[in-house]
Amino acid sequence: METWKDAGIPLQAVLRGIDVTFDHYERRPPRAKIKKINSLAWCVQEVLTAAEDMKEASVGASPAERETIPGLGSAEVAGFLRRNAEILLRPRTPTTIQAAARECAAVLSVLARGVEAASGAPRLEDLERHLTVLEEKLLAALTITAPEVELVALRAEADREIVPYRTKMPGMQIEQLRRQIIHKRLFEKATMPRLSLFYM
Repeated sequence: METWKDAGIPLQAVLRGIDVTFDHYERRPPRAKIKKINSLAWCVQEVLTAAEDMKEASVGASPAERETIPGLGSAEVAGFLRRNAEILLRPRTPTTIQAAARECAAVLSVLARGVEAASGAPRLEDLERHLTVLEEKLLAALTITAPEVELVALRAEADREIVPYRTKMPGMQIEQLRRQIIHKRLFEKATMPRLSLFYM
């Protein structure tokens, strides 16, 4: 999921690709359903196809039309932002993380009010930029306050996880995957939410 986000694949394409994958699976005869869908890897081809289809369809479309995602309206987006703001306001240590979390929670609340006050569908591209910046601030605070021994351990854990991909991906993608795994673990250890709309 994070790889798709970093690659700039729109959320709408991801959701559409996942839906199509499950639709195809459900239409298969019972004998062909021996293997279950147990990973997002099953959806890669359909997600990429949906992204290409969206790119072609968006030629000549207005920005508002390109950003509309069925089922992802103002109420859902605002609720997602508020829930994350509430989680970030839970007591934390050390103080550096508390300060960053409070600051991000305040911005999320403002963004939620803005989404509700706007007429029509929320401008998801602009909103995602804000959320990316906020998540980067949280990540910086988490990295600065993490003990060196913990960061080394997380890097070793990430290296073990990417072993199966070393021969299948170029070095740049391997490094990106390593960073994503470390970032994910830092957020998990701090029980902090991921802010991107990809995690709705």
